Amino acid sequence: MKWRFENPISIILTIIQPLIWLLLYGAMAEQSMQNLSGGNYTAFILPGIMMLVTLACCSSGGYLNFIMKSKGSFYRMLIAPVSRSSIVLGQMLEAVLLSLVEMSILLVVSMFLSVRIGTGFTGVLLIIFLIFISAFFMSGLSYAISLCLPNEVIYETIMNLIVLSIFFTSTALFSMNNISGGLKIAIIINPFTHVINCIRSLILGSTIEWQYLLFVIGAFLLLCCGSFILAVRRLKKEMIQ
Repeated sequence: MKWRFENPISIILTIIQPLIWLLLYGAMAEQSMQNLSGGNYTAFILPGIMMLVTLACCSSGGYLNFIMKSKGSFYRMLIAPVSRSSIVLGQMLEAVLLSLVEMSILLVVSMFLSVRIGTGFTGVLLIIFLIFISAFFMSGLSYAISLCLPNEVIYETIMNLIVLSIFFTSTALFSMNNISGGLKIAIIINPFTHVINCIRSLILGSTIEWQYLLFVIGAFLLLCCGSFILAVRRLKKEMIQ
């Protein structure tokens, strides 16, 4: 976390693209997409932009492994008397913290664009928690992937492919109502679709759909455990090699 805040340019770079999407794309599509969000398309796409921020932050977290390897600190860390799970958890939480910081920036900016959280303070807390578990899962996955690849160029290419695939096969920018066939199946099986839907209902709705919300939270808690275990196992394999 100290490294991240000593290099604030990394925070700026990951927030620029989502802000452009929120400000420019939201404004341009406002008139043609009014029926989706009661006249405020910015509020409609905000959950998707939040998810884009989260995915980008977690991807940059995995990139840190290559920086540490080039400087030798990664290998010194491996021989340190520290548990492997602590090493992984520390780096994952760094990506989660960055995601929450940038999400806060988006929320503040969106308020100037007339976006309001329909479910109030409870909704805000639930949005934060949904972003937390989404970032935790993705950061663990990114960490594991970074340890499987030989260099940062291949890692960046693969992560861009993963992030864009997740983003565009979700309901980040559009409603699923008029979609059918294989594309609809792809959107439904994308776990981030359901997080986006939950956040969107918390922003646009006035009541909380607890049954659906708890189902999504439960599913992501399982995914978080899986990605964390995978990341720890990959780190232990680095020690063997």
